Amino acid sequence: MELSVAIITCSSTRTLADDTAGEALAELIIAQGWTVSTHVVVPDKRESISEAIVDASVESDVILTCGGSGLSHKDVTPEATADVCERNVPGIAEAMRAASMLKTRRAMLSRAVCMQRGSTLVINLPGSQKAATECFDAIYDQLEHAVEMTAGLGH
Repeated sequence: MELSVAIITCSSTRTLADDTAGEALAELIIAQGWTVSTHVVVPDKRESISEAIVDASVESDVILTCGGSGLSHKDVTPEATADVCERNVPGIAEAMRAASMLKTRRAMLSRAVCMQRGSTLVINLPGSQKAATECFDAIYDQLEHAVEMTAGLGH
């Protein structure tokens, strides 16, 4: 199954030119034979993130946000995700935290969520390249099935 995956990096300090985490995710997506439908960098502002999710959901099966899921007051990606999504999919975020806890106990500080917006799955990943790729590695093998389920194709 070929998936269409959007990458939304949430950062007021990065640009596409220096978005190493987003670029690493794009390489992993392409290595799976999937398509990167869009890759954007948006400011750490709740409205900007929500708008980018809405825009990307039109053409994407999966949206990976990158950054903004920590404890800082500027980290608003989970809230922005919840603002425009209907259904929580907690197991994916739990799986990422569980896998990350094997590497660092600071993984318990993640507020990342996974939710459905219509037929699109939105997954919050950490902002660092290392953490984002480790979290992707923990979940990527379930994304095709998740998309099939979301589309109503059954088990």
